[in-house]
Amino acid sequence: MEIGMLENASPMPLVSVLVPAFNHERFVERCLDSVLEDPYPAKEIIIIDDGSTDDTGCRIAAWIARHGNDVPVEYVRRGNKGVAATLNELAARARGDFLRLGASDDYLLPGGLDAQVDYLLAHPNKWAVIGDSEVVDQDGHRVHHSGMRDLHHADKRLYRTDEGIRRAVITQWAIGGPVTLVRRRALETVAGWSESLRIDDWDFFLRLAAHDAIGFIDRNVCAYRIHGSNLSRTRDTHARIRNLMEARDVAIRRAVLFDEPDRTLLLAQSHHIGAKIAFLERRVWSVALHMAGYALLLLMARTRRRQAHRLVAQA
Repeated sequence: MEIGMLENASPMPLVSVLVPAFNHERFVERCLDSVLEDPYPAKEIIIIDDGSTDDTGCRIAAWIARHGNDVPVEYVRRGNKGVAATLNELAARARGDFLRLGASDDYLLPGGLDAQVDYLLAHPNKWAVIGDSEVVDQDGHRVHHSGMRDLHHADKRLYRTDEGIRRAVITQWAIGGPVTLVRRRALETVAGWSESLRIDDWDFFLRLAAHDAIGFIDRNVCAYRIHGSNLSRTRDTHARIRNLMEARDVAIRRAVLFDEPDRTLLLAQSHHIGAKIAFLERRVWSVALHMAGYALLLLMARTRRRQAHRLVAQA
């Protein structure tokens, strides 16, 4: 099922808000409301119901019936294909030069689109820009002011430089919620989202970081919602092991994209992930071996970074 409505007539760059929706009947209308409420005028919504088994599809259709004349919307309802395949399809359907990555249980904060578009227009060498998020509970009450700092305990000072962003993406994944605006042409270079992965976010951002293509604005651009569904996945030990094994494979595979010392740093991270897997599997000696490998590679990366800084200073 597809629904298309309303053409955009604004001269400003068109932003396509991509919303993969799955079993979020309670939250999806707030997500769509937030796009409508954002004052940025040149926008469209591309939303795919990825095989929801609850009332998500009906909620989306009802929302479009009420607001389809207020914002351009393309809506597709089909069987489940997974998040990565859905994001690739959303991007292929979008008409905008800028793609805002959404999530049907989160919502945008007013002014975020303007700020991120302004950043990319002012920084043509950047392919994507990320912001921060506030964290809310299932009822929309604020839990944390900063998702990066308070939820993920990230050092936001790292995001002031390309080198810091590379280190941050490699060592401390702190991007939660729909905080990213991407140039459409960037997807042609990094080949979109990997449909073979269950959790594709880190892989996608590693490929961007390898090109020094990520910028950062220190403002909240969305509300990231914590609720029963997204919490339960992290509590399931078997699911955590599967996700960690996938992340370790991503780290090893993507290391070749980076120059030193970041290549060694990413390989060190693969051992750190391996130690987490071994801990969950209660393999004590394997934990020790992985941590030894992690410490050695981390030391090598830091030494190589200091040497590179000295060479730059002497030049």
